[in-house]
Amino acid sequence: MAEQGVPARVIVVGTGLIGTSIALALRERGAEVLLTDRDRAALAVAVELGAGTALPDGALDGPADLAVLAVPPAAVAVTLLDAQKRGLATAYTDVASVKALPIAQAAELGCDLTRFVAGHPLAGRERSGPAAARADLFLGRPWALCPTPGTGEDALAAVTALVRACGAEPATVAPDEHDRAVALVSHAPHVVSAAVAARLTGADGTALGLAGQGVRDVTRIAASDPRLWIGILTANAEPVADVLEAVATDLAVAASLLRDGSEGAAVHVADLLLRGNAGRARIPGKHGSAPRTYATVTVMIPDRPGELAMIFQAAGIAGVNIEDVTIEHSPGRDLGALEIAVAPEAAETLTAELRARGWSVPG
Repeated sequence: MAEQGVPARVIVVGTGLIGTSIALALRERGAEVLLTDRDRAALAVAVELGAGTALPDGALDGPADLAVLAVPPAAVAVTLLDAQKRGLATAYTDVASVKALPIAQAAELGCDLTRFVAGHPLAGRERSGPAAARADLFLGRPWALCPTPGTGEDALAAVTALVRACGAEPATVAPDEHDRAVALVSHAPHVVSAAVAARLTGADGTALGLAGQGVRDVTRIAASDPRLWIGILTANAEPVADVLEAVATDLAVAASLLRDGSEGAAVHVADLLLRGNAGRARIPGKHGSAPRTYATVTVMIPDRPGELAMIFQAAGIAGVNIEDVTIEHSPGRDLGALEIAVAPEAAETLTAELRARGWSVPG
């Protein structure tokens, strides 16, 4: 039985990363989840993971409380029309990362928009497919909701309940505003990451052997499925193009100045770097709070089972909360540098605890 405030029965159309993660989150809250996907292999994996049961081919004994359309932007409208014709649910939502175009297409097809709330969870991974799904994927993450003027109150309440059941924070935003925002903070950065990663296809062994954490950080999201992303980018083409043109202008000016080589040119390039510092500092910190500066404790960690767990245990014993961690592996050695971000006042305590337990903490 579903917990109070959680939709009792939900149909998830599409068992990729997002759809399966939603299903897993709902199952943990006791909801009945029915799954469907044209990809029978993906559906089978999602069912095996415990995300729900396969939607039967025949008629249901009644509509579900909610149907979640976890399909690409170009497929939202036709999928919504089909689901409403079949009477799958009393309310509908989607999770596509573009909103204006699918809403317009749904209106053109004659979908009942009074029972539809366009949605977009701002969560994901560079991996795709049901095997990458996690029930905790949405915890603390914003989930954009883009109701239209005709959206019914019952539908909005049902979708809001779904968002909260997944542990996310609902944020109401207009469709066009949403698309401009995600072009800046998600879609264009993905293209920029891919452009940097594409330079590596012609790199020689020397360059690749010198690759460090910087290039790994910049290119991490470039590992995502290109088929998924071309659908997203074409559906949000104008806002993404605007951001890319602005970035391209900055890069072209920087390249020209670097070729100039004068002292004055260096000052102008430094200005871009400083603006980068300022922009990075505006990204909200944990739980949407103001960004905070943390101290970094670096630990040399052997590449063997249980080592990381013991370091975390030592931090707990010392009463130090770990804010973030990264690991940079040493090429050709079974050793890595673990960087632990902690509150500045806790750095000395953690350093002393780790050294007392035999770990090498430089500095």
